[in-house]
Amino acid sequence: MQLLITLIKNMSVVIVLAYVITRSRVFIPVLEGKNGLRNNLYLTGIFGLFSIYGTLSGIEILGGIANIRDLGPMIAGLMGGPLAGLGSGLIGAAHRYALGGMTALPCAISTVIAGLAGGMIFVLRRKQLPGVVVAALFAALVEILHMGLVLVLSRPYHAALDLVKQISLPMVLANSLGIGIFIYIVTNLLKERETEARKKRIEGELQVAREIQLGIVPKIFPPFPNRTEFDLHAVLEPAREVGGDLYDFFLLNEDTLCFLVGDVSGKGVPASLFMAVTKTLLKARAHEEQTPEGILGGVNNELCAENESNMFVTVFLGLLHIPTGRVTCSNAGHNSPFILRKDGSLEKLPKMRGIALGVMDSFIFASHSFTMQNGDTILLYTDGIDEAMNPEGELFGEERLAEVIRNHSHAGAAGLTNGLINAVRAFAGRAEQSDDITVLALRYKAAPAGDT
Repeated sequence: MQLLITLIKNMSVVIVLAYVITRSRVFIPVLEGKNGLRNNLYLTGIFGLFSIYGTLSGIEILGGIANIRDLGPMIAGLMGGPLAGLGSGLIGAAHRYALGGMTALPCAISTVIAGLAGGMIFVLRRKQLPGVVVAALFAALVEILHMGLVLVLSRPYHAALDLVKQISLPMVLANSLGIGIFIYIVTNLLKERETEARKKRIEGELQVAREIQLGIVPKIFPPFPNRTEFDLHAVLEPAREVGGDLYDFFLLNEDTLCFLVGDVSGKGVPASLFMAVTKTLLKARAHEEQTPEGILGGVNNELCAENESNMFVTVFLGLLHIPTGRVTCSNAGHNSPFILRKDGSLEKLPKMRGIALGVMDSFIFASHSFTMQNGDTILLYTDGIDEAMNPEGELFGEERLAEVIRNHSHAGAAGLTNGLINAVRAFAGRAEQSDDITVLALRYKAAPAGDT
């Protein structure tokens, strides 16, 4: 029993060193199955030294050495193929043979066979590592062969027999346990690399999805350089790689600007897909309907008809009559916008009858109209603004939002949106962004024509 414990301790040193090596950069090509000359030489040298250590750390007993010498060549063969196994086996064999003794020749031969046998398994399995059980059985067979060679080639026979009786079981168990542990370590390492590679692929795909999503919303500002009647700017910052917030603005004709902000339930890829569908439907419906309530009602019916995911989206949509500054709007369960008047006063639009799109078909949305005077600004936002939290869990809230808006009353649309985003970032500090953030500011600059 003491012999077995000592061999296991020696084996543990080899396994720890092997573990460190497998985590090194130079071992990466081996894990990737690149078995060129350089990698074979690397495996030969490293595991040849392990084989020598297996001998030197062994225990002399009855004219022989109880050891874990075969462990290094077996690992080299399983990891790098016949050349690496043979090379490391020859190193360990030459060292053992030089030490002499009645078992020098059979021990040297068995060490070479161990490396070659590991290499043959490498070839037969097409560079795939065996499982832990198979590897342990392989090591056990190698050590049984080792003991057989000692009986056949060592003299006197009775001394060889006594030696085999003493060392066979400890050596079989120690080498089998050692290679089983090593295969377990490498298998887990390969799984980690596979998981990391899969994670990087997903991150890459999500980055592409983010670029596609952000490419869906208009990002060139000013969006209509030849139109001086209004100033418009918007910002969208997903909480994840992709998100469910949206904004859009487009001219329905020379006199009408449609603008909107929306927030899809949920986050991530599903929300981003639903967002893309919603944005497309809204723009298409806006060119068919004449009123904001008609636009929202039509899109709502389409989303309800094919909404197996039970997702929904809140939307605020307005139509600006550019010559007069008259705004007609409808709200599908979204945050009510703020109106910043030219004199610095701030008001919030009243709530309107409306529910999120995709919840209930045939819903009749209400509408509201008001007039923007020259210099007035309407600010649309998603709940990622007022529900942003700092590290203490405190909400940004509508009071801070209103204060930031007032503090930027003389800024343009871009100054207002960027100032608000910066204020939210400063408030949140190191806290993780929990929701998508979207803000759109529209400042009316045309000469007022009075209410109509």
